[in-house]
Amino acid sequence: MAVRSRLPWPWRALLAVLLLAIVGGMWWWGFDFGQFFGGVNRQEAEARMAALESENVELRKENTRLKSKTVEQETELAMASGKEASLSKQALELSAENAQLKEELAFLQQLVADSSKQVGLSIQRLAVERESDDTWRYRILLVRGGSPKEELTGSLTMQITFQPSPTQTGPGAPAAVLTLPDDQPGSAAALTLKFKYYQRLEGTIAVPAGAAIQSVSVRAFESGQTAPRATRSLVIP
Repeated sequence: MAVRSRLPWPWRALLAVLLLAIVGGMWWWGFDFGQFFGGVNRQEAEARMAALESENVELRKENTRLKSKTVEQETELAMASGKEASLSKQALELSAENAQLKEELAFLQQLVADSSKQVGLSIQRLAVERESDDTWRYRILLVRGGSPKEELTGSLTMQITFQPSPTQTGPGAPAAVLTLPDDQPGSAAALTLKFKYYQRLEGTIAVPAGAAIQSVSVRAFESGQTAPRATRSLVIP
């Protein structure tokens, strides 16, 4: 019969804790050395991760800076394109105006050359064209031939025949007549005459929306006279 001594439970608990600590330490030591001998170094991996995170932050900053610079360049490009378009438009307008001035200069030179042959008042030019859905623009040039000594004062009257829009009055509506300045008193100032050799007149004719002007008849009156000094008609196809 053998007699065995048993350790008290506090000592057994302490031994169990020590045993677990030894086993855990050996496992961790073996894990670290396994990583090291297997080609994986945790400290090196952590340092590499930290470096990559820092590089990522720098790249994000660089990306933000480049985006901001791209937006600035796009804005500058848009402004430059808009300025270029504006300059191109101005160049075209100046070119058209230059061509018109050359044409008018040639016309006036011819007019001066023929002024001695043609005596009295005449309407040399009459043009009417649509400007918008309810507005037409007219241009008139009056000339006095011979050698006038005093200014001519007077006024113009315009009789406009137009066809109303079918959408406004229905199909088959008869043509209507408009007289300026009686029907549009605001046009009286633009139709006033005061010149010695020649005068250009330009203004607008208000018509119902969509109406098409078919013909225009212009008469020039000298102040105090009831009979026109000059007349001219225009048929618009």
